[in-house]
Amino acid sequence: MDILIDWVTQIIIFLLLASIVDLLVPATSMKKYVKLAVGLILILIFLKPVFYLFDMDVRQALEGSMAQVENEQNEIGQTENLMKTQKNEIQASQHAYILEQMAVQLKDVANSSLQQEYQQEITHIDFQFSNEADLTYDNMDEKLNEVTVTLQESEPGEGGVDIVEDVVINTDEPSENETEFDVEGIKQLLHTLWDVEKEKITIIEEGGSS
Repeated sequence: MDILIDWVTQIIIFLLLASIVDLLVPATSMKKYVKLAVGLILILIFLKPVFYLFDMDVRQALEGSMAQVENEQNEIGQTENLMKTQKNEIQASQHAYILEQMAVQLKDVANSSLQQEYQQEITHIDFQFSNEADLTYDNMDEKLNEVTVTLQESEPGEGGVDIVEDVVINTDEPSENETEFDVEGIKQLLHTLWDVEKEKITIIEEGGSS
């Protein structure tokens, strides 16, 4: 309503000014040019509501387009974040599967020899790598920092009979149960079987550490 009142007021004021200008301008060849200019200005004043509506439509269209573009960018960002999260989850699952299979294979290779020579068996293997982002079977040796092996005393096989050695009572020497855990011997054995550097192998005896 205020816009309409302003528009009508502008028309009335301009008509008054145009009348005064028409009276002041002398009747010469310039008068027709003055009337032409006044007429054009009056036409523009009459068309002002149309320009106002057009300006509002353009502004609303621009605002709507900007809002749509912003929403699309937000959706794209959310989609990228979701894809990145899913990719990380898939990679983590693949790494866990690779490590699990590797641990199973190493146990199968070493347990038989450990049981025969040291009466020990592997219960758990933990790996530490320099970078697990692009870990594969082919580059494990390059990225491997440490292999932590947890051992426990193996039990005799089902139906097996332990060899009974001669019993010698000697209070000056430690009993068989107090025999020192042969860490270096086990490391050497695992180094030979696994082709892993001894410095990268850490042995932990279940119930203690080495």
